[in-house]
Amino acid sequence: MKYRLLILAAITLICVQTSSAAVKTQVIKYQAGAVQAQGFLAYDDAVSGKKPGIVVVPEWWGLDDYAKHRAQQLAQLGYVAFVADMYGDGKTTDKPDVAGQWAGALRNGDRVELRKRVQAALAQLKMDSHVDTAHTAAIGYCFGGTTVLELARSGADVKGVVSFHGDLSIASPAQAGQVKAQVLVCHGGDDTFSTPAQVEAFQKEMRDAKVNWEMNTYGGAVHSFTNPDADKHGIPGIAYNKQADERSWRDMKEFFDQILK
Repeated sequence: MKYRLLILAAITLICVQTSSAAVKTQVIKYQAGAVQAQGFLAYDDAVSGKKPGIVVVPEWWGLDDYAKHRAQQLAQLGYVAFVADMYGDGKTTDKPDVAGQWAGALRNGDRVELRKRVQAALAQLKMDSHVDTAHTAAIGYCFGGTTVLELARSGADVKGVVSFHGDLSIASPAQAGQVKAQVLVCHGGDDTFSTPAQVEAFQKEMRDAKVNWEMNTYGGAVHSFTNPDADKHGIPGIAYNKQADERSWRDMKEFFDQILK
């Protein structure tokens, strides 16, 4: 019996290693608005045929390991994932003041350029031979959540977008009939980075524009609740919430099962 268990454990380990090894990744250079970008592509080479594609837009830190990890998770689910480089040259930072400056220049200053950069990432994803271009979507975290909402507002040809704890402020409201994407917003119930007035205004915007949307609110969760490293900078109102992280990821998977498969 003990021998059988050892054999079973060995087979399981081999299967896990084989499955993990099937995920291929590569850095891809592309032009994104005013910058030369370096995106990160992930896909499961063991899955044959064309697959739905998903753009991943990182938090304000830039194209870091967390965003790459999410892309690899999506690849394991059978998608082709492409992490957008929103700052150019694959830049990242661990300094909140620098991240705030980089993200703020686009989010608060030039949302036209912000849209160009995320649209360029979508175009690059659709150029990949593994992607079913008729079935694409986008997800984003914090600054990235704001960005994918702008992608939807722009009328981009995607099936859906998912915003995880994104800023819900509105610069140019969505217009009725223009938004093609279905919208899922995963929001922390105690997130103080979006005021109740902004949440209400966002919901009104979605209704007025006749968008197919839903908003899931996770009780006790604050800003950046999906990132296990959220607490390390000691920023008030930012913390990881394991339950909200897992629930929101499950909600995203169900959303994509409906619109992409």
